Amino acid sequence: MPVDLVDSFGRVVRDLRIAVTDRCNFRCTYCMPEEGLDWLPRDEVLSFEEIERIARILVDRYGINGIRLTGGEPTVRAHVTTLVAKLAALGVDLAMTTNGTTLRMLAQPLRDAGLRRVNVSLDTLHTERFSEMTRRDELTKVLDGIDAAIDAGFDPVKINAVIERGVNDGELLDLAVFGRQRGVEIRFIEFMPLDAQGEWGRQKVVSQDEIVDTIGSVFPLERVTARGAAPADRWRYLDGKGLIGVIPTVTKAFCGDCDRVRLTADGQFRTCLFAIDETDLRAALRRGDTDDEMAGLIERAVGAKWAGHQINQVNFLRPRRSMSQIGG
Repeated sequence: MPVDLVDSFGRVVRDLRIAVTDRCNFRCTYCMPEEGLDWLPRDEVLSFEEIERIARILVDRYGINGIRLTGGEPTVRAHVTTLVAKLAALGVDLAMTTNGTTLRMLAQPLRDAGLRRVNVSLDTLHTERFSEMTRRDELTKVLDGIDAAIDAGFDPVKINAVIERGVNDGELLDLAVFGRQRGVEIRFIEFMPLDAQGEWGRQKVVSQDEIVDTIGSVFPLERVTARGAAPADRWRYLDGKGLIGVIPTVTKAFCGDCDRVRLTADGQFRTCLFAIDETDLRAALRRGDTDDEMAGLIERAVGAKWAGHQINQVNFLRPRRSMSQIGG
């Protein structure tokens, strides 16, 4: 029987985020500096078999029940449906976060391979702004990809929108309308200090309260549930036209309830999105460590998990990696 993987604060790990690649077909201003990034050499990226082994240890020994595939952009990894099938066989709630550009081609194969849910990252509905933010003119492909995910039967389909003051905060209502019309849940995310340019500032954060007040003033809302271990608080439209979520990482941090850990594309085990330290599971795999030895490394890392990221405090330390290198 699995045993709980518990940190020193009593938080039980239930969710694993896996970055299957550090590469992306976008060069978003949030994730990448203008000059781009140096991609990992192929031999430094975990193989599907290595990813499956780490995931199996976490599922079989510790009862991990949710896995989310991220990147980079996970769909640029060749034969990603093969990995989806391997992980789906573990019997977990398997999801993916994607930029959506290839979903018209891949949505049904991913669904057939066992992917259960999909989140599409979409910060703007304006063509010119989309091109500025992603350095790619592919908004039409993303919108078509969202429709393809709906057609393939993913339920729910969620849209992740990072809101930055002075950039896209004027689109709160446009995004809300888009969600209501498409029948998808928009999850608004407070702007976090993981941008590649290192220009984050508290004044650029649009708070959860402001987001909810702005949308609720036009489309009345009621609170559905507190987030618990989930990252998003959720509200229901009173007219029955769906839901929105808000992830208030900055203004109402949920560190005390966090139940997730992360595995980067190069095999580094992280106990927090903002972690400063990592545990090198790739090295352990490739030197031939047993499952017991791997489990010991995981348990020690989780046992040392810190209380929280402390974004709003003077002692906050920014991670050395940007979001695209950590995995969303």
